[in-house]
Amino acid sequence: MTTTGRALARAVAAALIAGVVTAATAAESRERYPERPIRFIVPSATGGSNDISARMFGQKLAEAFGQQVVIDNRAGAGSIIGTDLAAKSSPDGYTLLVQSTEITILAALHRSLPFDLTRDLAPVSMLASFPLLLVVHPSVEARTVKELVALARAKPGTLRYASNGNGTISHVSAEMLRSMAGLELVHVPYKGAAPALSDMLAGQIQFLITSPLVAMPHGRAGRIKVLATTGAQRDPLLPELPPMADSVPGYEIVQWWGVAVPRGTPSAITQRLHKELMTALNAPEVKAQMNKNGATASPESPAAFLAFMKAERARIANVGKQAGISLD
Repeated sequence: MTTTGRALARAVAAALIAGVVTAATAAESRERYPERPIRFIVPSATGGSNDISARMFGQKLAEAFGQQVVIDNRAGAGSIIGTDLAAKSSPDGYTLLVQSTEITILAALHRSLPFDLTRDLAPVSMLASFPLLLVVHPSVEARTVKELVALARAKPGTLRYASNGNGTISHVSAEMLRSMAGLELVHVPYKGAAPALSDMLAGQIQFLITSPLVAMPHGRAGRIKVLATTGAQRDPLLPELPPMADSVPGYEIVQWWGVAVPRGTPSAITQRLHKELMTALNAPEVKAQMNKNGATASPESPAAFLAFMKAERARIANVGKQAGISLD
């Protein structure tokens, strides 16, 4: 063998050995996962349902893993900023993302996004689902949805509704009400549920469609009036509230949230995360907290979660077209 041939053989052998060592090191690292704190990105402001759920499940993951789970709120652009950050993060299991109905709204109603729902993100599991609540300031002279609709028709363009931001479920759900009931409303977007609710509590906003996790504590304290749920039927966890569909036939929108990771995250890590999230969902204190505020556990496999999101994307695109809602 020539000198050049021997050098080439040594280089190939070294590359093969390096590849074996790298693969072995990666496998060992996955078995020791997690070895450092995990970042849990919430693409909305603190105080909203996404933030509440991330903190609840983040604590459970921290207990299971023996590592800190850091909640990283990245609000803005209807959750695009935080979702894009997660989609472009390293697929090593150290970045998680709270996904919710907003991501399918974005995919359905935006013509272009800096990320692709299925190409850049991998689902881990849905966690829970729940109808939203239509809530009004105590000064609003309406005790039912019918009375609110009548008030809006009598005073077109005067009722102000808050949302968590353009393209969020609170925005789309109110726009559905506007379209289906033939109303003229004023939209005031915020950077999350907490600041939106804060201004409504102060009387600057007349109504808001938001999560029961956010609204029910204030409703029970009498600081706001809770008129209805957004589900098609009366919710068994909130049986005292009628569905909006009773007053606006065909109205239905439900929020859900779950967890995703950057596409390319090792399957062993995704499976571990799924297992620990399922354990957390079965914890009595987690069930009690969710049920108290109208949320129902909805565990799913990654494949089932992905299929659900694709179906929701198509459904919301159809709703948006019928209601004339565009986010571009």
